[in-house]
Amino acid sequence: MRLNKRSQLATAIATLLITTPLWATNGYFTHGTGTKNKGLAGAGLAMPEDAISIANNPAAALANTGKYDLGVAVFKPLRKYETTESQLNGQFGSFTIGPHKLKSGNNLHYIPHMAGAWKINDQSAFAAAFYGRGGMNTSWTYGTATFDPDGPGPAPVGTYLGTYGAEVGGYGGNGGTGVDLSQAFLDLSYAHSLGDNFTLGISLVGVAQVFAARGLPAFAGYTETFAASGGTAMPENLTNNGHDTSYGVGLKAGLLWNISDAVSVAASYSPKIKMGKFDDYSDLFADSGTMDIPADLKVGLTFHASDSVSLSFDVENIWYSDVVSVGNQFVNLFNCPTAGQGGTDLSSCLGGKNGAGFGWEDMTVYRVGAQWDAGNDWTWRVGFSHGKQPIPESEMVFNILAPGVIEDHLTFGFTRKLSSGDEFNFSFMHGFNKKVTGPNTLDPTQNISFEMNQWELEISYGWR
Repeated sequence: MRLNKRSQLATAIATLLITTPLWATNGYFTHGTGTKNKGLAGAGLAMPEDAISIANNPAAALANTGKYDLGVAVFKPLRKYETTESQLNGQFGSFTIGPHKLKSGNNLHYIPHMAGAWKINDQSAFAAAFYGRGGMNTSWTYGTATFDPDGPGPAPVGTYLGTYGAEVGGYGGNGGTGVDLSQAFLDLSYAHSLGDNFTLGISLVGVAQVFAARGLPAFAGYTETFAASGGTAMPENLTNNGHDTSYGVGLKAGLLWNISDAVSVAASYSPKIKMGKFDDYSDLFADSGTMDIPADLKVGLTFHASDSVSLSFDVENIWYSDVVSVGNQFVNLFNCPTAGQGGTDLSSCLGGKNGAGFGWEDMTVYRVGAQWDAGNDWTWRVGFSHGKQPIPESEMVFNILAPGVIEDHLTFGFTRKLSSGDEFNFSFMHGFNKKVTGPNTLDPTQNISFEMNQWELEISYGWR
């Protein structure tokens, strides 16, 4: 691939290297939902013990009727990235980041959840749960980006040194650059028993997303709107339009089968949730502002080794590549007619069906958890999960914004039953440091590395 010849694209990339939200910790899905589930690293699908379990499997509603819980997590992600020396240093149409080492700010976040389950009759139940994904923002400040605005060929006088981060507004536009994305989920679940040991469940899943972007006018020349007009129409739905809201409704189905007193199995599947488009940012996201929720499949097995010890084994698959704004590759942008690469595909421009994304691959996560009822109203949990992170080494530039590269989680937790019969729950998670290195797409003589580790504490209170 030839180096990019347009300095505007380099400017656009630089303006993105500041504040961008993402989700963690398995890509941008959480390592579990609910304090007990998180203590098992997300295992225990076949051992639901609280109302929030319906967020993982709607069939859990019947097993938890009359239960309510309320909790909050304190999430601390630690992220940094590094760029190496370059042989091009921004010349010959390249775009060189740094070189430098930067740590991200915005390292503390609070994530609530609440849920309740109600008995309809001996065979059926209704439940509701409200929860969010684990959210965080990255904030890279005072980095540098160097590129040659005159195109290919040596031009030492014309080489431009831009400062992004706290000072990016100087050329990013209107005093600053950043984006803000948040998601909230409401599950309304119904579960029905087909026998003493087999339950089916289904949830209606409501999702709300809020997004805003500012300071991204440098991308205007790479939008489908601009390219389709031959360079006469500037995009109105690219940046600085305040907060826009997107809604979607989907389904989740699950089953819970207690094969014997010792063995239980469970499964839950949520197809891709089609979200409404971010109309105010239809020139930024692929497919005219699309940000759908990926399809997700969970399967779990729990073995009750004794009256006090249970072992759980779970697998989850997340189809990130099926969401165009997440799965599309960054290099798609070079097929846009205005990207200076000789491309002729309007759909590859920003806002087009094939517009640039983060290039994420699908992710499979394996989990194991152990629970021990120690008596005296104490229950202890420990868990471990592993999944290959979804970012290919060829997709480094955009993913400085979203380095969701954690692969391994170690967790523990406990429940203390109070004299009233209520419960206090606690969980702890450490996501082990993971580093990914790959070439800078816009300067192949330079490598980009980013890494992340993270911590989370969660507490919840359950009652009847």
